[in-house]
Amino acid sequence: MSKPAFDPAMPAPDADALNRAIRELWARSDGRLTADEQRIYQALVLRWAAAQQGDVGTAA
Repeated sequence: MSKPAFDPAMPAPDADALNRAIRELWARSDGRLTADEQRIYQALVLRWAAAQQGDVGTAA
């Protein structure tokens, strides 16, 4: 199995990069996430939500 589009230990990517990683994870999994993939998905979604909030703050 390939790794996510980014290394979780690296600084937070922007919301677009996180969105791409989420979509890539779902595409690779064929709609069925393993337990490890579910943990990765949850982490990606949390980081995406935080990045989205950050984008709103800088846009305002």
